[in-house]
Amino acid sequence: MDGVIVDTEPVHHYAYHEHFKQLNIDVSPELYASFTGNSTKNVYEKLKAIFGIDTQTPDLIQVKRGLFNNAFDTKKDLYLLEGVEDLIKELHSAGIQLILASSAAKVTIDRVFTRFGLYPYFSHIVSGEDFPKSKPDPAIFVEAWRLSGHQKSACIVIEDSTNGVRAAKAAGLFCIGYVSENSKAQDLSQADIIIEHFNQVDSEMLKRIGHTMP
Repeated sequence: MDGVIVDTEPVHHYAYHEHFKQLNIDVSPELYASFTGNSTKNVYEKLKAIFGIDTQTPDLIQVKRGLFNNAFDTKKDLYLLEGVEDLIKELHSAGIQLILASSAAKVTIDRVFTRFGLYPYFSHIVSGEDFPKSKPDPAIFVEAWRLSGHQKSACIVIEDSTNGVRAAKAAGLFCIGYVSENSKAQDLSQADIIIEHFNQVDSEMLKRIGHTMP
């Protein structure tokens, strides 16, 4: 979701860094970038290990979530990424099943999907908070594939992060790497193809990919 459907990364960045100030920890840009595609739970567990933070993980998550929700609700310039709404509607009308597999928490997914009216287009929603490990662990995509009821060869992942692409490939799935504004520092080289705008994708293209895969 983040970086592919909606650009909430600036809101997450604000919330995390406000919390980092409260915790009095110095998180480098490189360390922060390495968290892309991780669930909030796993981010804080890594931070606890690195900085020796004693606070319980659920309490850390609650503070960050409050900061995020306040910023999300007051941010007027939050939009779906350019072209993605048209793509979602086109794929849905062409009978292509859409499943969300996001590292975001369910409450965050719900805020985005409710705000932008996305629920009617997706058959299933899978949240990273339901898995002990974050991407690049493939579990979230394996579950999305299971829920689809299709062969792996009929499934295609769109990802904008290093960890997300690695997870998709570890799950044995075809992966389209999307170069979003906030994924410039991400390594998408393991993706099967790379796009820079959603007008480069449509239902006919995806069907062709599915037909050519073993």
